[in-house]
Amino acid sequence: MILEKFFLKQAVQKTDVILEEFKEEWKRIGCTIMSNGWTDKKRRSICNFLVNSPKGTVFLYSLDTSDISKIADKVFKMLDDVVEFVGEENVVQVVTDNAANFKAGGELLMKKWEHLYWTPCAAHCIDLIFEDFEKHLKVHQITIKKGRRITTYIYGRAMLISMLKKFSQGRDLIRPGMARFATSYLTLACLH
Repeated sequence: MILEKFFLKQAVQKTDVILEEFKEEWKRIGCTIMSNGWTDKKRRSICNFLVNSPKGTVFLYSLDTSDISKIADKVFKMLDDVVEFVGEENVVQVVTDNAANFKAGGELLMKKWEHLYWTPCAAHCIDLIFEDFEKHLKVHQITIKKGRRITTYIYGRAMLISMLKKFSQGRDLIRPGMARFATSYLTLACLH
């Protein structure tokens, strides 16, 4: 137990040294705060905060946003707290999804800190475009439904899975993606 505590303490010290190198770069050239919202198994809304710079990306912390994420003023306060945590003089940009509450919170943030920009996440925007395609274009609805039926059929039969692995050099048809609706299109690309 004592040895484990020693190694843990060493790892924390090493991480702190690396983090200081990142913070120095943030001071020198600026950084971007990125947020990523998701829902855990208990249906709680969670938001991860990361800081990105040319040196790399650093995870800051996660926050239970179940009582925050729907109200623009609370979203603004949450984002403002992250900016202050990182150092407002270091932050150039804040990237979130482009839901109305985050957009309103981002605009309030830009009013308070005139030197920084709120930007909607490009991946989220693309995901929303795919969602619109699937909802509003009949050919997309039909094609995605057929693709799901094909993959369900194949993955429900051990012999077909074996053949799939053999003839596709071990690749899968279903490719989970970061974005919900993009996953359907990634699967269709694999089927193609």
